[in-house]
Order: sequence, then C-alpha cells, then structure tokens
Amino acid sequence: MNKKLTTDQKNAVLKSMAKWISQERETILKANKTDVKTFAVDDKAMYDRLILNDTKINGMIESLEQLASQEDPVGKEIFHFTHENGLQITNRTSAFGTVMIIYESRPDVTVEAGGIAFKAGNKILLKGGKEAIHSNLAIVALWHKALEENNISKNWVEYLNYNRKETQDFLKDPKQRVDLIVPRGGEKLIAFVKENASCPVIVSGRGNNFVYVHTDADLEKALDIIINAKTAKISACNALDKVLINSNLIEFDSFMLKLISKLKEHKVEILGDGIVSEFDDVNSIPAKETWYEEFLDHKILIAMVSSKEVAIAKINKYSGGHSASIITENEKVANEFLESVDSAAVYHNASTRFTDGFQFGLGGELAISTDKLHHRGPMGMQHLVTNKWYILGDGQIR
Repeated sequence: MNKKLTTDQKNAVLKSMAKWISQERETILKANKTDVKTFAVDDKAMYDRLILNDTKINGMIESLEQLASQEDPVGKEIFHFTHENGLQITNRTSAFGTVMIIYESRPDVTVEAGGIAFKAGNKILLKGGKEAIHSNLAIVALWHKALEENNISKNWVEYLNYNRKETQDFLKDPKQRVDLIVPRGGEKLIAFVKENASCPVIVSGRGNNFVYVHTDADLEKALDIIINAKTAKISACNALDKVLINSNLIEFDSFMLKLISKLKEHKVEILGDGIVSEFDDVNSIPAKETWYEEFLDHKILIAMVSSKEVAIAKINKYSGGHSASIITENEKVANEFLESVDSAAVYHNASTRFTDGFQFGLGGELAISTDKLHHRGPMGMQHLVTNKWYILGDGQIR
C-alpha cells in the first residue's frame, strides 16, 4: 500500500492537476472529439455526458481548486472517551485505502471523482467506458504529470483499460487490494458491479425525481422550477421525471395549459395519468412500469393527486430515492413533506437540479448515493472516509 500522504502533498497534487488541465485544454478537447466522432450508441444521455467543452473543463479546474482549499477529511476526531482505568480512547476518520471508480461516458469523472478520492487519502483505480477511452487516457496522463511533479508515485492514480470480461474477472478476484467500489452509470452497469464485486459497493442509483405542486403553490415559481428541472440537462440524474399536481388547485386547468405549452416549446413528450391524459398534446402512460422509470430524455409524466399524503406515498413508492421537491407557500405543509419523503435530497420551492456535489459546496462529488449506508446523497471527500479507533494505555489489562 502507498505511504500515507500529508495534506500539503495532496493539495499540491490537486493544484498541479488544475494547472495541467488548464495548460493542456486543447489536448483534452482533441482527444474528446475523437471519442465523440466514433460514438455509435443510440443513447442521448450517454452522448451528452461524453462531450467535453470549455465550460466542463473550467468546472474540472474549479473543482480541483476547491478541493485543494478544503479541510483534509482524514484524521478528524469523531469521538473521545477516557476510561475509568485511564485508557485514552479516540475515534478518528481514516482513508478507505483503494477506491475503484467504474463509470460510463463521463470523462469529467476522471478528474472530479478522482480528485475527491485522492484528497480523502485513497489510491484510485479508474475504469472508464470504451466510448471515452481517448479522453480518459489524456486526463490520466495529466494526473501522472501532477504526481511526478510533486515527487509522488504515479500508482496513486491507475487506469484500468479492461474490456467487459477483464473487468468482470477483476471485480470477482482483484489482482490488487480494493476496499471500495463506486459505479457511476446506468442501472445495467450498477447491477453488473453489484453482481460481480467482492468488496463493498456504494450505489449511485437512478433518479426518477418528483415535483409536487400543492394548492398553496406560487404557480409562476412552479412553472419555472418544472421547466428548469426537466429541460436544463436531460442526461443528469437530478433531472425531473414526474410532476404531481393537487387536484384541488383552483387554477388547475389554466396551470396545466401553461405547463403543457412550455413543455412543448422544449419538445418534451408529455405523458398523463387519469384526467391529465385528456388534455391536448398529452399521451396516456403506456404501462404501470413507467412510474418507476428514469427517463433521461425529453419526456415527463404528469398526474393529479388528491392530497399531500397521496403525493408523498407515490413518491416513496416509485422514486429512486434521489430528489423530490414541493412547491408551496405553506411552510407547515412544506416541512411535513420534507420530513416524510424518503429521498436523499428534499426541496422546498427549488429545482431538483441542485442535487450535485459542486452545487452543495463539496467541491464536486464522487457519486450521488441512493443507498443509506454509509452515506446518502452527493458524496464529497468528507464522506469518503471510514474510521479507526486509537487506544492509548499504560499497561492496562481487562
């Protein structure tokens, strides 16, 4: 195992990496153009995630700089106890050791997730998809430059250029120690990793996010939030999929007509349940399974509900446990919703698109966990730690 790095060493590497990405911007974009040109999968979301541009590269640089400026998450005291016999017992945060990140399409994960795992004191194994191979290898080469520039071994960041069978074999029987695996991708990738992994896996699960429009909603806010959450970035796991509208909303018909019109402007296919399907330009839902579906496409499902309780029950039944928002000016109702909905992130009068490590001030994210162990929601370096007990004695026996 690699020798533990100091905070100064880790920060120096992160700053060097930010510098190299800035200097080699054109190299990265050129490699990415090769990947985009050869992309041959009919998947809008994956295609959108594959493309790099100046904005995404600026985001990588900002993420690294933010990580370098933040407090080291390793070695923080969680608990201390002085035993009656004099033993000093302390629990502190500790690095996992080696973290494997297996991901599809997103070359920015090679920077942001890699940076988070590195700042949290871990060796990083990166296994990207073949669709982003040129982009990923160009970025990993910069990781190695940043490490060497600071006299630190290149094996802190390793890229596993494996095919599916080689990846499966590695997951089942790693050729080196792996302490934690984080898959970033669709449900098929997550299922593949969970089925084959021989060590703990943190699941970055499906979105299938909901907005509930309450009777006391500001309808202009509701329109803006729904359109933003649905159309700003369809490939994001925090994008909106389902809208529940209280049937007692006084302006229900006029609100629906405005919402349908705005969604059609953005070329969003609208599915409706029950009475909603009777509006023009709204199709009936094809199957009950559609309620469970994360669309990752220009598609939305709208339904009426009779109460806040029914809305909460639907969300807890069908959602992926990712994000849910209530639109209302009634704070009491909002608080009841926030406490009752079983999702990693719950919102009052805001778009679900904010469920993101960088937006939450974490300096990016390793993943957005929809599991409850050991962390839930956007996972920054503060959460990519385990713990260790230190017991100092002077000959005590039990």
